[in-house]
Amino acid sequence: MNILIFSLILLAGAYVAGLLGSLTGLGGGVVVIPLLTLVFHVDIRYAIGAALLASIANSSGAASAYIKEGITNVRLGMFLEIATTLGAVGGALIAVFTPTNTIAILFGVVLIFSALMTVRKKHEHALQEGSRLSYVLKLNGSYPTPQGEVPYKLQNIGGGFSIMLLAGVLSGLLGIGSGALKVLAMDGAMKIPFKVSTTTSNFMIGVTAAASAVVYLQRGYIDPGIAFPVVLGVLGGAFTGARLLTIMNPKTLRYIFCVAISFVALEMIYNGLHHQF
Repeated sequence: MNILIFSLILLAGAYVAGLLGSLTGLGGGVVVIPLLTLVFHVDIRYAIGAALLASIANSSGAASAYIKEGITNVRLGMFLEIATTLGAVGGALIAVFTPTNTIAILFGVVLIFSALMTVRKKHEHALQEGSRLSYVLKLNGSYPTPQGEVPYKLQNIGGGFSIMLLAGVLSGLLGIGSGALKVLAMDGAMKIPFKVSTTTSNFMIGVTAAASAVVYLQRGYIDPGIAFPVVLGVLGGAFTGARLLTIMNPKTLRYIFCVAISFVALEMIYNGLHHQF
């Protein structure tokens, strides 16, 4: 396969990754890493380096639109980024000394967890009474709906902050945005409406990935020949996804996406157990 065909296939795959990532809040790494390792047999550490840049591009493309529409809770996102950034740097440092097959198996397990979290019942209703800490930190907010502005309050800030720390470690270790855990922290622990959780997760993914990407860049695990078509494709997909989110119900897409990444997860675990990375 020559470099032109390689780049075009990678560009198309990255576009799909960006589209799915922006619609589901999971980031693009869950598609980019299996594509590079299973299809092109790229070393998983270089795949993670490219996936981190994909997460930054995905977040940059989709987050700006969501912030403009007033859905993203920027203050909450920056507060939780304290936890995810600390975790991401720690995870990236651990990854450098972790065997590639172990990373592949762990990646597969996280993919299955992400699939289960994506299809579970979502918290759709806004709370009218928040915790004391949510008022002290001024984290409560509102988001636009066709029926008008809907105010919401937050609970269990400490629990959400702890889950974000784990999300950061996995992001740095596996090169993914850890969107499933971030949505779990906001949607499940803090009881934020689903749409606010996914868009705030998209906003945070780029900041978390940037923290761990610095470590991969210093170690030489970011290849421009791989990263360029990945970033370009993901950015295009993220812009498309941001436009589609406002006019479509992503429920069906979520189910298709979950089945697809479950197959990929089993493939990653199988190859990891048989030391094929």
